[in-house]
Amino acid sequence: MKKKYFKLASAVLAAFLLISTFAACGGNNGDVIRVGSKDFTESLIIAEIYSLALESAGFTVDRTGHNLSSGLVHTAIVSGEIDLYPEYTGTGLLTVLGFPLMTDPLEVYELVKREYYERYQITWLNFTEAHNGQGIVIRTELAQELGITTISDLQPHASQLRFVSTAEFLDREDGLFAMVAAFGSFDFYDVNIMGGGARYEALRTNAADVSVAFTTDGHLYNTHYYTLLVEDIVIWPPYNLVPIVRNVVLEEHPEVADVLNSLAPHFSTSVLLHLNSQVIVYGRDIQEVAREFFEALP
Repeated sequence: MKKKYFKLASAVLAAFLLISTFAACGGNNGDVIRVGSKDFTESLIIAEIYSLALESAGFTVDRTGHNLSSGLVHTAIVSGEIDLYPEYTGTGLLTVLGFPLMTDPLEVYELVKREYYERYQITWLNFTEAHNGQGIVIRTELAQELGITTISDLQPHASQLRFVSTAEFLDREDGLFAMVAAFGSFDFYDVNIMGGGARYEALRTNAADVSVAFTTDGHLYNTHYYTLLVEDIVIWPPYNLVPIVRNVVLEEHPEVADVLNSLAPHFSTSVLLHLNSQVIVYGRDIQEVAREFFEALP
């Protein structure tokens, strides 16, 4: 009995030491890459595409960092709880780094890339033209009737139109105030505060005329109802999509950069719009949409 007990105890101790040694290695736990995302549809889709690409390259992917709040995801990557996630240049510029508003996409990208590398030991990979920034959307029928295609065109008609917005857009310096400073006053006939889906439904049912939007909102895919106005005077910061990765991960696995950079040419604003529409408008599963996109890549 003593011998059996001793053998069992030795086996348990050996297993414990093996696990402890593996955990003590830190970093990526071998070839496991921890992919994070924010808690909205687009970020979840892109993070899943990143995950599929890494798995295709031979990595094991840990997805437990998907669906983090915007406030937590930066803390998670800085603390090493996740290794990478899709971020936006404007968020890095204004929310994380606290710099003043800038509007040139490449200047913003180069600035956040340098500052993240120096402050947080995080690398911004290749720039993409995919841009999820602020915009103004109008009912298509009304846009055609009044000949409105730009925000400048909208301004003289504002007093006749019903506007739905987020509370944040009405209060922020880079929201409605920026529009007024650039284009002149927007004294809308009526202003109401609504959430994203409700705003689009209000436009679709002719309960409102104009709304604040994001340029990759899935609803915008339906141009029969919605027309995104051209920002003919650039007033809002760029929010270009870029994967960001901890430097220590790239030092151990430089091929991670190759895998994610290979995706960059395939992301555009119209692509994000399409992907979002598949989930938000047509109710498809995020994983299904991401896999379909990834498997269709050349």
